[in-house]
Amino acid sequence: MTQNQTAKIVVVDDEAAAREMFGDYLKLHGFSVTLCEGGAALRAAVAKETPDLAILDLNMPEEDGLSLIRYLKQEKPHVPIIMLTATASPIDRVVGLELGADDYIAKPCELRELLARVRSVLRRVTAAPAKAAAAGSDETVKIGTKWLDLASRMLRDEDGNEHPLTNSEFTLLKAFTDHPRRVLSRERLLDLANARDADAFDRAIDVRITRIRKKIEPDPSRPSVIRTVRGAGYVFSPDGKDI
Repeated sequence: MTQNQTAKIVVVDDEAAAREMFGDYLKLHGFSVTLCEGGAALRAAVAKETPDLAILDLNMPEEDGLSLIRYLKQEKPHVPIIMLTATASPIDRVVGLELGADDYIAKPCELRELLARVRSVLRRVTAAPAKAAAAGSDETVKIGTKWLDLASRMLRDEDGNEHPLTNSEFTLLKAFTDHPRRVLSRERLLDLANARDADAFDRAIDVRITRIRKKIEPDPSRPSVIRTVRGAGYVFSPDGKDI
C-alpha cells in the first residue's frame, strides 16, 4: 500500500447505520472498504485479504472490540487499529492501547475527524518502513535484551527468534534509537513518533512504553533501558547503563 486511495480498510460495527455511514464516507474519499457486523465476519474478511487498517467498535454484544484487537494483533500484528468507543471510557482506551491499538475516537464522531485519523495512521505506517529501508536493510540496533531490525520492524532475541511489534511500538522505539541517552519529553516523543495531539496522547505514550519495557527490559519492574526521568520524560540507554 503506497497511496491512501488504494488502502484497504475493514470497519467492524454491530450498528448497521453507523457501519454503512463510515463505509460510504471512506469510499467517497477513495478507500477500499469491507464492512463487518462482528467478529465472525472480521475473521472471514481477514482470512480472505489482509487489510491495511482496521476500525473496530469496542462495544458490541457478541464479541467486544478488545477481544478483536487481541485476535488481530496475534494474527496480523502489522495491521494498525483505530478504536471506536461510544462510552469514551478512559479504561477502555487504555486497555485497547495496551493491547496494541494505534488510535481511538469517541462515538458519535465527526466523519472528517475519522478521515483525518485514518490518514494519519496510514501515513505513519507507510513512512516507517521507508525510513528504515533508507537506513539500510541489514541495520540492527541493540535495545536492551533484544535487537531491533529496522528493515523488518521486528525485535529479535539472541537466538534469532522474532518478536513482532505493533506500528506504534516500532515508531516509538525508532524515536528512542535515533536519540540515545537524551531525555525526551512526552511532547517530543509525540512529535518524533508522528502521533496526534499531545493532550490526548500523553497517557498513550506511557502505556506504550510500559508495553515496550515488557519486551526489552531485563527486569521490566526496574527499567534500565527506557528510564523515566521524573518531571522531564524518558531516556533511552541501549546498554541499560546510566547516562
